[in-house]
Amino acid sequence: MPVLTSSYRSPWLLANGYVQSIFPTFFRKLDDGHLLRERISTDDGDFLDLDWSRVGSRTLVIVSHGLEGHSRRPYVLGTVREANRNGWDALAWNFRSCGGDTNRLPRMYHSGATDDLHRVVCHALTQGYEQIHLVGYSMGGNLSLVYAGREAEQLPQAVRSVVAFSVPCDLRSSAFQLAKWQNRVFMWKFLRDLKEKMTIKSQHFPHLVSVEGFDDIRTFRQFDDRYTAPLHGFRDADDYWAQSSSLRYLPQIQIPALLVNARNDPFLSPECFPEQLAAGHDFLHLEMPDSGGHVGFIQRTADQTYWMEQRAMQFIAEAVADVASLSRPVVTEAAVF
Repeated sequence: MPVLTSSYRSPWLLANGYVQSIFPTFFRKLDDGHLLRERISTDDGDFLDLDWSRVGSRTLVIVSHGLEGHSRRPYVLGTVREANRNGWDALAWNFRSCGGDTNRLPRMYHSGATDDLHRVVCHALTQGYEQIHLVGYSMGGNLSLVYAGREAEQLPQAVRSVVAFSVPCDLRSSAFQLAKWQNRVFMWKFLRDLKEKMTIKSQHFPHLVSVEGFDDIRTFRQFDDRYTAPLHGFRDADDYWAQSSSLRYLPQIQIPALLVNARNDPFLSPECFPEQLAAGHDFLHLEMPDSGGHVGFIQRTADQTYWMEQRAMQFIAEAVADVASLSRPVVTEAAVF
């Protein structure tokens, strides 16, 4: 697909990528009182917490949050609200250990854990939905794209499109990008939050996890080498990044896909802007606004609606209208993998 020209224009004085990335955390507040929590069991003895917002539709939007996020973050709530406004049900799910309660197993979540996203999709299909559309942000965007590409031949037929914002498509180069001095505040916050979770893990599984010396960790390479890789079956950080980067799986995607990465996103490396790949792809649309930051895309509105969730719904609406033209293998039942 041709690389798209973006309609996004940042508000005056808020065009800076760091401002765009930080501003919503402090100044965007949305109500989450309408969400209904459901806990589902996994086949390995764990659980996932799902938050529903239903309007009585047969079309469902599934929203995946970012690293150390959760289903009540403003960008997730904004997406849920826009889905409902368009007449569609919405489901915001929490990665393992992100829903407020520590999960039961040593494993947590990671950028390539498509088995959990598949469980959520399969559970949604038992509720009678005819169409499912995936929306993901940052790590959740990477996960959604990995799912759509790596499992392209096994996707349930109901999964009709995927939209992803601020995606570190190449985890290795993005890890190095975040390790730069100008991103040290973001890196510090991620590691602070992850230390809390690893401390709990060390109490439950002292034979597998230790936080001794954790404060010496400064980068994702160090964290992923010590924790992510061994806890999730990878050889090391490089193996984890190679197997879990969506850039590797984008060529296999067979449903309409929209990737939106702002050119001034402080988290993203040049490898996260696959222009040549998108230009020759039958399904992948790439949009690269000049501004937007990381999961920012701020818009001045009375009800704090942001551009990114409106853009997601626009793309989904086009996919809904064009369902009959999709050319992909038919899978009548959700495959378990």
